[in-house]
Amino acid sequence: FFFRIGILLFCSCNNTNTTSINMVASRSLAAAVTVGATLLCSNISPAAAFTSFQIPNPFAAVKTSSTSGAVALEDKLLAAIEANGKDKRLDNSDEIVSLVTQLEACSSIPRPAIAPQIYGKWRLLQTTNADTASPIQRKAVDTTKFDIFQDIVFNDEKQLLVKQIVKFSETNELCVDALASTSAYPLAELTDREGTGEILGLNILGVSLVGEEAAEDPERPDSRIRFVFDEGKFDFGGFSLPYPVPFRNPLFRDAVKGWIDVTYLSDRIRISRGNKGTTFVLKKED
Repeated sequence: FFFRIGILLFCSCNNTNTTSINMVASRSLAAAVTVGATLLCSNISPAAAFTSFQIPNPFAAVKTSSTSGAVALEDKLLAAIEANGKDKRLDNSDEIVSLVTQLEACSSIPRPAIAPQIYGKWRLLQTTNADTASPIQRKAVDTTKFDIFQDIVFNDEKQLLVKQIVKFSETNELCVDALASTSAYPLAELTDREGTGEILGLNILGVSLVGEEAAEDPERPDSRIRFVFDEGKFDFGGFSLPYPVPFRNPLFRDAVKGWIDVTYLSDRIRISRGNKGTTFVLKKED
């Protein structure tokens, strides 16, 4: 038995030099004897014996990547969104919701909020129609004739920005910038939001989760990007107009805070859930 283990370890090496081969064989047989002695003198399993001595374990099952299953789900999600029609970007399709949930259960890029893949330009493909979302936001998102992007970049002061861009045409757009904060790029101003945003019980600017309902998922570390809207402008071929919302007014500052939790991230697909209960599916731009 121990000799067979030594042969397995010996055959796993690709050395062609005879001296090297003899040395490897000797070490492999010695390792096998060591493991064998451990097995004889204790009740631990063969796999545990190999692990304890940091020796390649022939008993271990070959680990297969789960990315192939996730890629297949991504393909199905993209196909479902396309089949759903461009006029239904704001939709609660059961098939799309199911595929989103399945992808969120898959392994994806860890610590997504600070992963290199998070940065860059993302195109909005689909979002859910949550009753707690801002009516203005729902109307803008549902205007499917316009492309909507989210650009995660840095400004001249090296601050993290999340830019929301609505493209009316090649030369005309609306761009709203939000200062952002993660563990890699913390922003002291971005404390937890205190108010839900309701005005006299009415949903005017959207209703946010707060308090315990807004707590981060401990099983998804570094998944949250906090932000506060800071400024916006319309750009019509080089002629600019300010966006008519006083984001920097202290009376509104808490109401324009928010966050997105990145629940799935790959090189081409990002799924995020926002503080107002909406789910976003985005595709990375080339």
